[in-house]
Amino acid sequence: MLVKKEKVSLLDFNPTPINYLPSLSKELGVELFIKRDDLTLYGAGGNKMRKLEYILYDAIQKGATTLLTVGGAQTNHGRQTAAAAAKYGMKCVIICVDEYPGEISGNILLDGILNAEVVLKKNDGRAQSVQLAETIANVKARYEDLGEIVYEIPLGGSDVVGVMGYYEGAVEITAQAKRLGIEDATVITGVGSMGTYLGLYCGFKNEGSPLGLTGIAILPFADYQDKRIVEYFQQVKQEYNLSIDASRKDFNIETSYTRGAYNNPDFNVRQAIYRMARSEAILLDPCYTGKVFAGVLDMIGEGKIRKGEKIILLHTGGMPGLYTKHHRLEFEKELIDHITILE
Repeated sequence: MLVKKEKVSLLDFNPTPINYLPSLSKELGVELFIKRDDLTLYGAGGNKMRKLEYILYDAIQKGATTLLTVGGAQTNHGRQTAAAAAKYGMKCVIICVDEYPGEISGNILLDGILNAEVVLKKNDGRAQSVQLAETIANVKARYEDLGEIVYEIPLGGSDVVGVMGYYEGAVEITAQAKRLGIEDATVITGVGSMGTYLGLYCGFKNEGSPLGLTGIAILPFADYQDKRIVEYFQQVKQEYNLSIDASRKDFNIETSYTRGAYNNPDFNVRQAIYRMARSEAILLDPCYTGKVFAGVLDMIGEGKIRKGEKIILLHTGGMPGLYTKHHRLEFEKELIDHITILE
């Protein structure tokens, strides 16, 4: 029997809707739907709120007063952690082995508004894991010296606690798909720190959902990731007493659409963002869902997604990424013709 855990409330608007995309469906020859997990209410929204409901409950039970997490300088997870901390009267610090981008914009701007400290550790050439561990230890000690009780949250909130957010999300999506008559659909999501994908996988399989699941890697997927997802699954299976088993071959993850790096500006991703915005008035982000949708377009063109197939694209949020310097400058070059200046 599934072992259930407690959570706090961060999803006051629940369930998030699944919307049909009529214009794109007609254009692409597939039945395309989108699950709007960008519409969670706090801190500009996003998928991490599902994980943080469980993580924050655990932190509160352990007496935490400060949430400490990690990511890139423009981490969506960090921004949502800052929002969760603010909502529950806690402090937040976000640690990044990354360069200062030269301006306070995008998620870094929102982090500050939410009163989080962002610690940027300039890369000194050593292994990033070593630099990150040192920085975490130093920052944690600084907060503890001030009397804070620090709760550490891993990259993306992807641990055995946070994974239950998308196990529950899988149950929610299955019920919605049944009401919509699309139980033969395939859910497509980005794969980064793996918690969202694995939570969905475990939820669909353990609950006997008829929905399919495909992940699209948003960063290069190498031997470490292949090993990590199997280890992660085994940890979750043991923690929650799942009745299923899985090996690497059971995880359907497309690895050919990473565009070479994590959160890198890419022409095809921007074109996918324009297409969604101009056909359905929905804004995607350039790091996660924009890259995923670009991959979906490629998969349709390559025949991996067949004509008439039903697809539910998981929108995980991240719109502040459109305003980050390295993406914004590329958009500006392409969109300057949309500005008319009258004397």
